[in-house]
Amino acid sequence: MAETSPVVRQWIADFVAETLRTETLEQVITQLDNVIIARIPELRDRDMRRDLAASTRAHAFEVLSGLTQDRFDYPVPEQAHAFARTIARRGHDVRLLLRVYHVGQEALLDYMTDVVLGQEQLPQDIERAVLLRLFDRSTRWISTSVETLTDTYMQERESGLRAALNQRAEIVRALLDVGDLDIELASARLGYRLAQRHLALVLWTEERPGLAPPDGVDDVAGLLDRVATRCALALGNGSVLAVPSGASALWAWIGLDDDLPDPVLADWPVDAPVRVAVGMPAANVTGFRGSHREAIAARQVAERARPDLPRVLHYPEIEVAYLAGTDEPAMRALIERELGALAAPDAHSARLRETLHAYLRARRSPDAAAKMLGVHKNTVRYRIQRIEELLGRSLDQRGPRLEIALDCVAVYGV
Repeated sequence: MAETSPVVRQWIADFVAETLRTETLEQVITQLDNVIIARIPELRDRDMRRDLAASTRAHAFEVLSGLTQDRFDYPVPEQAHAFARTIARRGHDVRLLLRVYHVGQEALLDYMTDVVLGQEQLPQDIERAVLLRLFDRSTRWISTSVETLTDTYMQERESGLRAALNQRAEIVRALLDVGDLDIELASARLGYRLAQRHLALVLWTEERPGLAPPDGVDDVAGLLDRVATRCALALGNGSVLAVPSGASALWAWIGLDDDLPDPVLADWPVDAPVRVAVGMPAANVTGFRGSHREAIAARQVAERARPDLPRVLHYPEIEVAYLAGTDEPAMRALIERELGALAAPDAHSARLRETLHAYLRARRSPDAAAKMLGVHKNTVRYRIQRIEELLGRSLDQRGPRLEIALDCVAVYGV
């Protein structure tokens, strides 16, 4: 039976309609991306995964919609161009881009074959026709994508500005990978002194990669660069090293003077849609790595946390929540066990949790907690009495796990 028969077309139309359902599509995208990342470990980085997922999602719409039509052209979505540029900006060889698409094609064909062969009632001639059509269309898609995106990659790599950026990206990657580098030579090539104290930042926007920039923003990469520079001028000695880590994300390090105390900034120069995760100040190459690792951890918390957290998140403020949150079921069990009735989602319980958190951080001083909360000390005393009633025992009998639970709730919510 020809692959253009009404029966084949109807089966494919049903397959496309089912796959395009939001829940099914997200499962397919996750499955394909997991296969790709397992084969290509360079993509395990959070920003690379984010750009890959955006590209896979956009490709999926194009490929699936093309299966039900007789057209043979497959427009390459902007998200795929953004992913190709990310690979170039991170200093990776073009062979990485080619591997992504060849592994992706294999994963897609495996998935489609499993779906077709899983249809026990499908006649063998129709099964064969469907598989031939799927193979033909996926081959056309991969050919068009690789040819177009190789050009995108080369354009990005060949520009003079990006060439310098690629060199910086390669040096930074070697530093973070504990590579054996000449520190003085690396500093000269980076234009940033490594033998000093550093404060690492991770900056990103809340917009999806490949989509139109936020209102009033012409260039997301330029916006992040400007924010990093303003932070460096406000906090450090003016030196800053910035390296793009994705289509809408940036890694940055701010140089700090050795003879000055750790910087404290009440009003960070950061406005929507930019968010910033900040590590702790630390010296030399070890500090360069450590502060960056903390900033990455703070970003991970920010992406899972309550939406009303500040735009700038400091690692020391969320360190306990980060460590406890690495095992979310265990963290949730801790919260339920320690807070009991206080873990209710209503406003009254939230006010009691806030009071208890302030009271414990103030070393159980009602006066100090009242100043932190902006209420009368008798209000704090009344609330603490009510809290002890709800918990079923005196706070003097509670250990440090109670404060850990409150730290987690303050970041992740109940």
